[in-house]
Amino acid sequence: MITFSQLQVGYQRQAVAPEITLHLNTGSMTALTGANGSGKSTLLKTLAGLLPAVSGRWAIDSARAQIGWMPQRAELESHFPITVFELVAMGCWSRCGWFGGINRAHRKEIMACLEKVNMADFAQAQPGTLSGGQLQRVLFARLLMQQCRVWLLDEPFSGVDQNTTSLLLKILHQQHQQGGTLLVVLHDRAMVAHDFPQQLHLDVEKARFRPTLSVTASQSEVIAC
Repeated sequence: MITFSQLQVGYQRQAVAPEITLHLNTGSMTALTGANGSGKSTLLKTLAGLLPAVSGRWAIDSARAQIGWMPQRAELESHFPITVFELVAMGCWSRCGWFGGINRAHRKEIMACLEKVNMADFAQAQPGTLSGGQLQRVLFARLLMQQCRVWLLDEPFSGVDQNTTSLLLKILHQQHQQGGTLLVVLHDRAMVAHDFPQQLHLDVEKARFRPTLSVTASQSEVIAC
């Protein structure tokens, strides 16, 4: 479960998002929507432990190592001199530590994750040589390798082709069916309506320059504030 209690997020004690008070149940699959600048990415970074809350509280009923965060691809450095295999292997850190060795079982698991996203043939390629869609597939493989129960994803389908979108959506649905909790920033209204059982919509009321929160359902479930 993800719990928000009068939570406001932002930078340098300045809120950039509405005050939020609600619960997202364990195993829920929620689209996080709102206009640019409404605080969606900032909310995910706060939940990932990268930013302090401006006010209020939040809690996730999972250990820190069980929370997987994927930033927007524009925030990623893809030109480090490592291979795709090594990038996915970073998902092992919670199990073997940063300085632990990757054993044979881990190597098989890494390749299995790459195969699941159809990127096994690129295991020895460098991330900087991949297309946007290929890199996103590799990042999903790293998430799978982390074996996280909570996924926080910031625009995971931005700039990728339809085949990649379909494949990654399938992985999200599988994670949901296995009891994972997903909070995903999206702009595609059709995808929200078709694929996400619930929607958390952040909106800023410009007339009063005060943030307001509206929560709507894309299918049948409404999140209670």
